[in-house]
Amino acid sequence: MGAGASNSRKHRVILGIGGGIAAYKVCEVASTLAKAGTEVIPVLTEQAQRFVTPLTLATLCRHPAYTDQEFWQSHQARPLHIELGETADLLVLAPLTANTLGKLTYGLADNLLTNTVLASSCPALLVPAMNTDMWQQQSVQRNWKQLQTDRRYHTIAPGTGLLACDRVGQGRMAEPAEILAVIDSLLLTEGKRDLAGKQILISTGSTHEYIDAVRFIGNPATGKMGVALAQAASHRGATVTLVHGPMATEHLTATTGIQQVSVTTSDDMQRVMMAHLPRADWIIMAAAVADVKPRDRALGKLPKVALPDDLPLVPVPDIAAHLAQEKSSAQVLIGFAAQTGDIETPAWHKLKAKGLDAIVANPIDQENSGFGSDSNRAILLSKTGDRRAVPQCSKRRLAHHIFDFVLQDRSGKEA
Repeated sequence: MGAGASNSRKHRVILGIGGGIAAYKVCEVASTLAKAGTEVIPVLTEQAQRFVTPLTLATLCRHPAYTDQEFWQSHQARPLHIELGETADLLVLAPLTANTLGKLTYGLADNLLTNTVLASSCPALLVPAMNTDMWQQQSVQRNWKQLQTDRRYHTIAPGTGLLACDRVGQGRMAEPAEILAVIDSLLLTEGKRDLAGKQILISTGSTHEYIDAVRFIGNPATGKMGVALAQAASHRGATVTLVHGPMATEHLTATTGIQQVSVTTSDDMQRVMMAHLPRADWIIMAAAVADVKPRDRALGKLPKVALPDDLPLVPVPDIAAHLAQEKSSAQVLIGFAAQTGDIETPAWHKLKAKGLDAIVANPIDQENSGFGSDSNRAILLSKTGDRRAVPQCSKRRLAHHIFDFVLQDRSGKEA
């Protein structure tokens, strides 16, 4: 189901749990999905039951948990693995062990989980976790790379940190927030990789224009929308560079595999965006760049009594307009217009005046929309005249709507 599609049926996710201490993290994934209305069906390997119990997962998922006992002793009309595999929208294997990774690589199936994988055709998300030495074994790396050539499999590589074995290195399973973000995208898009091969450059967050060493002109932008765009693009196969202003670290944690470049001022952002422009296929200006900056900046902190009664200001460069002048006709430039009141009329004006290919107009004076919120709503406009209104939804879902809109607009233009 694409991001713009609607379906009243609950999504069905098979949560396959392998034998590893990281299995405890899966409990949060299961609980969050179930609370959101997703039908979550836990399937535990024999080894997984040494770390979490079927009762725990059944309680969190609000659904019976299946083990090899049900597989071999099932009295259902149809084999259990067939029933599970044919009705699943997504399989999530977390933690994925070296043992199960090897089985999937060679198409082997000797338990309920691996049989269910082979009896299904839906997308599968692989989230490995293991000791660093195990992960770095040549055979394990070979299997991992081999599975990634199968377009059915989507992956989240393990992170680096302190492992349960007290080793510091790669092998740590992705955190629940990142796993949930990828699951959300895969359920929305059915695992399509329609941005594969594209280089996408995204700006996000605010800029700080300093008066002195500690005081600045800024705005409330948190960068959440740009992070959502980066996640959605990456989940759809793109290579992403995220240029962000000052942001809370928590907003950047679920962006594994995304190149991040931190900037502070509008001048910094323009310099970095221009440097990355030649390699970008799509450029998305989601940052809330300041419109003006102090004419003069004090090097140290000014005493309060020394602050000017009148602060001379000068305009900052219009980064989006400058990118539009420098980009090629094959590159796509998407802008944002955060507005109050009538959001559409000024957005059409900005689209044409700046030379954008598309613009996202979003209200900042409505509840649960705009700066700092987890959700948003928007009107999407293209220079070809296409228009689409997107009702309130999560920012990641809005990101998918934006990509669907631009891809559809581009396909119509190229037809």
